[in-house]
Amino acid sequence: MTEECVLRCVLMLCCALLSANASNWLYLAKLSSVGSIRDEETCERLRGLIQRQVQICKRSVEVMDAVRRGAQLAIDECQFQFRNRRWNCSTLETMPVFGKVVTQGTREAAFVYAISAASVAFAVTRACSSGELEKCGCDHNVHGVSPEGFQWSGCSDNIAYGVAFSQSFVDVRERSKGQSSSRALMNLHNNEAGRKAILSHMRVECKCHGVSGSCEVKTCWKAMPPFRKVGNIIKEKFDGATEVEQRKVGTTKVLVPRNSQFKPHTDEDLVYLDPSPDFCDYDPRTPGMLGTVGRQCNRTSKAIDGCELMCCGRGFQTQEVEVVDRCSCKFHWCCYVKCKQCRKMVEMHTCR
Repeated sequence: MTEECVLRCVLMLCCALLSANASNWLYLAKLSSVGSIRDEETCERLRGLIQRQVQICKRSVEVMDAVRRGAQLAIDECQFQFRNRRWNCSTLETMPVFGKVVTQGTREAAFVYAISAASVAFAVTRACSSGELEKCGCDHNVHGVSPEGFQWSGCSDNIAYGVAFSQSFVDVRERSKGQSSSRALMNLHNNEAGRKAILSHMRVECKCHGVSGSCEVKTCWKAMPPFRKVGNIIKEKFDGATEVEQRKVGTTKVLVPRNSQFKPHTDEDLVYLDPSPDFCDYDPRTPGMLGTVGRQCNRTSKAIDGCELMCCGRGFQTQEVEVVDRCSCKFHWCCYVKCKQCRKMVEMHTCR
């Protein structure tokens, strides 16, 4: 092997590692001890950021608390969407927060990148609308009278600012010079697909004005969908994700379906490069690969949350446990609800 070939291989490996670790900024969700991010010195102390992200932090210090909330939002939504799957987005106290699971080009990594990019766009946009940031506010481009006859008013979510910030902050590793590896292209595509899950589902909210709510005049504004809906959309894209490979078309490197019989993916679809492991067994060599021993399963379900699939054929054990629920709730004027606590025994099934 020639020296030039060796150098090229080393560079490709470095690019792949940089792209694989591009989600390290999610570690911001673990930094509760830092307090509010209010000065440039704090930016220097934030773990998980590359130098260009530190520079963005210094230029936009006031936005960084929203970015941190976005990181936590991404982790919470990942854990909700994957709560019934073998890999359930368990986090570590190290980087990357999801372990080596996201360093491979799997469908799971595709979801993590998409939901993370979406969460930053969502959190920053919400901070704009709430008046938290001086650099942005409501979207004043939405004004006048709509074709439907209602008056644009109120505070339309400034999604353009949120998306632009997400692109500059989240995509910075992949957009660095020389980042044209297949993994970098995969990450960039899924980042954009996550943001489009918000952009494509913006909604119109309205308020009626008039005597006794007669709606003689109606004012409306554009609002983001709830983030749970964004998570549902990205999870659906995960379920139908396309396996791709890198090819050169002219002078441009692109991702195309590995199976030529599949239709090309759209900008809103998720793509992945590598098949997923089965996530059945704990692997101490792979941080984040915790296995399913001890996981709760559904004895009657035939889906992935069922004991047969969740436990990977190892069987499960059943025990009776006491649960406490609220019951006999009554509304008292005015204005609270009072409930009793009811105890009951239920069967709980866990994987062997």
